[in-house]
Amino acid sequence: MLRRPPYPESLETRKEIEKHINELLDINVIRKIGHNKIVEITTPVLITWHDGKSRLCGDFRALSNYTKADRYPIPRIPHALDKLAKAKYITRMDCMKGFHQNGVEPNSMKLLRIIFHMGIYEYTRMPFSIKNAPSHFQRMMDTIFQEEILEG
Repeated sequence: MLRRPPYPESLETRKEIEKHINELLDINVIRKIGHNKIVEITTPVLITWHDGKSRLCGDFRALSNYTKADRYPIPRIPHALDKLAKAKYITRMDCMKGFHQNGVEPNSMKLLRIIFHMGIYEYTRMPFSIKNAPSHFQRMMDTIFQEEILEG
């Protein structure tokens, strides 16, 4: 069973999670589902960095135990730096909420649900904290930039 009850949180954390949930609703990364459904759910987790910024994740550790690892290769930093050293031009791009650029199969959405005092939500886009999210994201980037990668 993948059901996990919500973690207790401070009022400050609750407000920050509310802000993230509303933002994710606005950009269609999550959607609210009915309260009366029998669902597999987990709890949201707020990750805060040293600069005060935060990110909302789900505690999907139980799901990860049942997930077969996607062994798609992630580029090694030394290899990337070698390629950069030979580049004539260097461009920096920031993919806003990169993992959220990948859609989720409709039949998998039921496994990507979080519960909060505002209701039950399910991800329609790839959430952070999913076991294979980095591999899926790298595969997407390799597909998009295939020509540039081959040119070196």
